[in-house]
Amino acid sequence: MLTLSPFVGTFGRDVEDAEGHMSIEERLRGLGITIPKAMAPVASYVPTVMVDGMLYTSGSGPIVDGQPMVTGKLGGAVTVERGYQAARLTAINLLALAREALGDLERIERVVKLQGYVASAPGFNRQPEVVDGASHLLEQVLEERGRHARAAIGVNELPFDLPVEIDLIIKIKQ
Repeated sequence: MLTLSPFVGTFGRDVEDAEGHMSIEERLRGLGITIPKAMAPVASYVPTVMVDGMLYTSGSGPIVDGQPMVTGKLGGAVTVERGYQAARLTAINLLALAREALGDLERIERVVKLQGYVASAPGFNRQPEVVDGASHLLEQVLEERGRHARAAIGVNELPFDLPVEIDLIIKIKQ
């Protein structure tokens, strides 16, 4: 069984607020994560929609500077470990969409649902381990607010030969 530590890094007391809580931006810095500029849509859709206190993201993938970090299918050319990293990067890209839509990640009250799609070769059934890359990242960055309901679905193909596509439903603080 694959074991990957979901929590990496330590946080100093000097980055906490008066109540002992660290901001999301400080937590990101502590993890060495830089949220990129949100990617523009690649087809006819909007990246996010806000309705009744909820933020819905469009699907995102492991894209860096407009190019896929990795392509292919899990259980084929892509290992579970590489898929986990692809899902982690995808979660970072989804946080970029959320920050662009909300202006501040502190407006996230809770990640309600994560839907992960994993391009899978025949016989591959470890989708949950791959999507854990996104789930663990959201929990690291958002703590309890990042814990969510989830689906990890194996699919035959994804756009641009991406190994992972993920979307989120987020409750917004009012």
